[in-house]
Amino acid sequence: MFPYTIRKAVVIGAGTMGAAIAAHLANAGVPVTLLDIVPPDAPAGDRAARNKIVNDGWERCLKARPANLMSSDLKTLVRLGNLEDDFDAVAEADWIIEAVVENLKIKQDLMARIDAVRAPQSIVSTNTSGIPIREIAAGRSQSFREHFLGTHFFNPPRYLKLLEIIPTADTLPQVVEFISWFGEYRLGKGIVLCKDTPNFIGNRVAFGTGAFALHYILENGYTVEEVDAITGPLIGRPKTATFRLIDLVGVDVWDHVGRNLIPAIPHDTLAQTYLRAEKPNALIRTLIERGWLGNKTRVGFYKEVTKDGKKEFWPLDLQKLEHVPPGKPRFESVGKVKDIEDLGERLKALLSENDRAAQLVRALTYQGFQYVSTLLPEIADTPKPIDDAMRWGFMHEAGPFETWDRLGVRETVEKMKAEGYAPAPWVEAMLASGKESFYQYQNGSKVGVYDVQKGDYVPISRPAGLILLREQKVIEKNAGATFYDLGDGVACVEFHTKMNALDEDILNMLQTALDRVEREFVGLVVGNEAENFSAGANLFLIVMLAQQKMWEMLDQAVRRLQDLNMRMRYFPKPVVIAPAGLTLGGGCEITMHGSRVVAAAETYIGLVELGAGVIPAGGGTKEIIRRIVNPAMRTENAIVLPFLQRAFEQIGQAKVATSAEEARQMGLLSPSDRIVMNRDHLLTEARREVLHMVASGYHPPAPEPIYAAGRDMLGALQVGAFMFQAGGYITEYEAHLARKLAYVLCGGDLSRPQWVSEQYILDLEREAFLSLCGEEKTQQRMWALLQTGKPLRN
Repeated sequence: MFPYTIRKAVVIGAGTMGAAIAAHLANAGVPVTLLDIVPPDAPAGDRAARNKIVNDGWERCLKARPANLMSSDLKTLVRLGNLEDDFDAVAEADWIIEAVVENLKIKQDLMARIDAVRAPQSIVSTNTSGIPIREIAAGRSQSFREHFLGTHFFNPPRYLKLLEIIPTADTLPQVVEFISWFGEYRLGKGIVLCKDTPNFIGNRVAFGTGAFALHYILENGYTVEEVDAITGPLIGRPKTATFRLIDLVGVDVWDHVGRNLIPAIPHDTLAQTYLRAEKPNALIRTLIERGWLGNKTRVGFYKEVTKDGKKEFWPLDLQKLEHVPPGKPRFESVGKVKDIEDLGERLKALLSENDRAAQLVRALTYQGFQYVSTLLPEIADTPKPIDDAMRWGFMHEAGPFETWDRLGVRETVEKMKAEGYAPAPWVEAMLASGKESFYQYQNGSKVGVYDVQKGDYVPISRPAGLILLREQKVIEKNAGATFYDLGDGVACVEFHTKMNALDEDILNMLQTALDRVEREFVGLVVGNEAENFSAGANLFLIVMLAQQKMWEMLDQAVRRLQDLNMRMRYFPKPVVIAPAGLTLGGGCEITMHGSRVVAAAETYIGLVELGAGVIPAGGGTKEIIRRIVNPAMRTENAIVLPFLQRAFEQIGQAKVATSAEEARQMGLLSPSDRIVMNRDHLLTEARREVLHMVASGYHPPAPEPIYAAGRDMLGALQVGAFMFQAGGYITEYEAHLARKLAYVLCGGDLSRPQWVSEQYILDLEREAFLSLCGEEKTQQRMWALLQTGKPLRN
């Protein structure tokens, strides 16, 4: 498809970004060499001394949380070196990424060295966040310039989806196409093609609007806590809101980017006004002088304080410049609108209020709309790249133009003008031409976007075959789930309860789907487009049944989940489970019983039932034995205890895999299961997997007996639980839970080890679950999770 391939990569610069980019290439399975400079005083021949800078940078990367690597095993793909002894790696690389200090001369000198040794087909890119790409490549050979472009990752690269790609006038179109494809499919990125303008798109918008926000906040006397309470999830932004975001980025970094932007955009009068404003700049200077740089120094706009053994974050009093104990700001308007689920409706309601919270939201929203409208067509020809950049790079629920569409463009323009934030003239020209929105919509999907220079809508392209559930034929629907026809004989069940918790509606729909697939389809996908696949069983229903002693109903509910899972495991046609995000408890059990799993790379999966005071009873305990203990015990004279202990600890400690790759290490995914880096392609790939399995002649596995270790191993595990309790690591009740779990894992107190049926273990699971549901301390744990979201250690 492309004349390029990436078998090896080199990243130059082992700072925060460079090392994290190297880690993410390893996540994608790409062998990578990470290089940095040799310390000035390092003696020749002393490898450790000469690699000190790169070693230190990589160690910081490995210790960072959240983790940059999806599995600690992947670090073997990363080789460390320095720019003097190991520069030959550049000659062997297919992709060379520069991530050194933001200094044009240093970058240009490095590019000259790369130009002298690179392979003719190798691609070279810079991760600069603001230096013009064309200037970095100035003076280089024609081949270099044709294979050179900007690839601006956002930090941390594993978690932030945005990858800005910035070609120059010399970059070959096929290079841009290939890196865009590689970024989307191999690295899991959302690609935004940018013009070579100052700070590209994401940072240009963020700092232009952020400078206004700081100015307005200080002029109108808002507190740090008030601002962050208002400008987070309430308005479709992440919890970092405003000041937590600056602390996360680094106060010094925020200052550096802003100061560099001022001389680069003399024509941008809106941004200049606020980037040069005295009050915000004086505040930022003071914080830097005091060394209050944010999270990295544990003090910035918030200060990390330990009080009575608990960690607190004290906000900065912007008047006294002292950190003060946290409070809980309250606003009448926020209380009125916070429970409105739809972002557009919530914002409409909030913008119509008149208290201080509503005034701040009005100013930030209308100025934000005004500012982004003035950036077209300078930084982009259509609104789409700006919207994508703000969603993918800053985790906004919707981009500014998407939000504007939701509020109604025409009516919002009038309100903006009344507040003194008139949009760019092209917006009113668009309205005058009869076009009422920035996007064209069809069946809820965006199919066209307004091009400012053409004065008309242009089609939005998307990958061929991409599946969006809202465009698929609905076969059947209830309150908890929907059954779709994905085409080519493949069906799909989507969950849509709160957090996709498993309830009767979901189980009914899955059974209905299996009945119909058996007659009418070639296979089934179980997946959705929500943030989380499933947070587990409906805990409220379980604790209510337990407290009312409705044991027969509870027993039936557990049997239904077990029977459903076993039906999927031995179903005659492929059932592909497509988890992403939280996949806990019952959600994990459903995943483990599919014919195959096609998982999003960022899948956080585990059997967490012990936190609720029960054990996995939908087949999860049985599956852990089958996956961890069974393979070892097929070897003659194998010793079972280490494998049993691993299973015991994994369930007993309610371990959750922090990625799909880690889930494979834990036995929650099998070697044949697939991992998809780009969440947007998950259902498309799951459907493709069903068809591949059908074409390969899929048949269900033969029934597999389960190894039951018996009473001797049960005694060993019980001794372990006793020792943990005696050492103060677990409570008396947790030791009780551990003994119940051990009993099931060992197949009860059988007099000798033996192979038993899956149903035998399922019955033990269910009996243990029901007995624990009847205990007061288990019910206390369930209520604590429901009321606080945190496990109770009782």
